[in-house]
Amino acid sequence: MVSKNKRCRALRAAGILLLTFQAMAGVGHAQSYMTARLADGFDYPVGKPNGDGYYIFRGFTQNGHLGEDWNVNGGGTSDEGDPVYSIAHGLVVFSEDYARGWGNVVIVRHAYRENNGQIAFVDSLYGQLKVRSVKVGQQVTRGQVVGTIGCGPRRMYAAHLHFEIRKDLRVGMRRDLYPRTYQTYHIPKVFTDSRRNLRYEDRPVRVPINTFLKSNPNRIETGEVDLPNLTSNTRPAPDTARPSVPEAVETVIEAETSAAEAAPEKSKTFFEKLLKKMANPQ
Repeated sequence: MVSKNKRCRALRAAGILLLTFQAMAGVGHAQSYMTARLADGFDYPVGKPNGDGYYIFRGFTQNGHLGEDWNVNGGGTSDEGDPVYSIAHGLVVFSEDYARGWGNVVIVRHAYRENNGQIAFVDSLYGQLKVRSVKVGQQVTRGQVVGTIGCGPRRMYAAHLHFEIRKDLRVGMRRDLYPRTYQTYHIPKVFTDSRRNLRYEDRPVRVPINTFLKSNPNRIETGEVDLPNLTSNTRPAPDTARPSVPEAVETVIEAETSAAEAAPEKSKTFFEKLLKKMANPQ
């Protein structure tokens, strides 16, 4: 039996630990989730789906340029106003005129299956846009327009798209706080080329949201959101045209819980569980 004083001291210590962790992480809320459609493949952000008419004039370098700059063949600013597309099904987690050399920025979060069958997540960033066509919390489909190519704030640059793919879902617009390496970023073209066609699964999955620091102002309210219907332009080809998948993928899918458990919910953090356990010792 745990005495009342010992229980209070334990709860106080856990509370201090929780506050310390929250301060370090820059967040003051429990991790939360929304549902999004699982990606069935990734395309290029311009000249959909294969980047037709565009080229990468500046590529990815660690500790340097952390994405790819796409421009129309021939260069110049003739691509200003051209559509920019979501590379896959996903959820908009940032949409704002961020100025500071960025201008209009959209970030879309994607869930997809890796070769081992496990679900993984990436953020795709579309920067220096002329126009943003989506808002935070909006579900988008593969090939949906998210904005148009711009010249950055106050027309700082020749028209182009700055495009990034992040492994770390905490980055948002605070690139200064995270390693500028492969630990945090994918080389966009390499990532895309290796995942052009993935197994089609018409099912929602839980996607973590509100992972950015408080200095990233956009917030998503947790709640039920209708998944967009797939149109003829986004619906995948028949199964016979899809690539075969590793047996591990099928095994994981069969072992997963039902789609009903993928409903939006606010999860318990490690510290919430710790506090509950201390408050109700066995």
